[in-house]
Amino acid sequence: MKDRLLIYVAGPYTHPDPVENTHRAIKVADELIELGYSVFIPHINLLWHIVSPRPAEFWYDHDLCFLVRCDIVYRLQGYSTGADAEVKMAEELSIPVFYEAPDGQGY
Repeated sequence: MKDRLLIYVAGPYTHPDPVENTHRAIKVADELIELGYSVFIPHINLLWHIVSPRPAEFWYDHDLCFLVRCDIVYRLQGYSTGADAEVKMAEELSIPVFYEAPDGQGY
């Protein structure tokens, strides 16, 4: 298990809806897990935030602590300044970034 690549799923969170975006990120993560990867989904912090609300900046910083430990960033389609910043950081750290194809497929 330790030899599996760890993928960070970056994508829209707030727009248009956090619950819909979290659902989508989980479905993509399910596909990645079936391909043999381990996956970190920052969107799941939605549940933690419901129980213990914190400022958005806390969650962004928290997620970046995981991003730097990942082997790959997988960028979901859609407008997101946060996901764009995550991609930029990955590129600065030479972490490969893969993009979801327009049809919702692609790795």
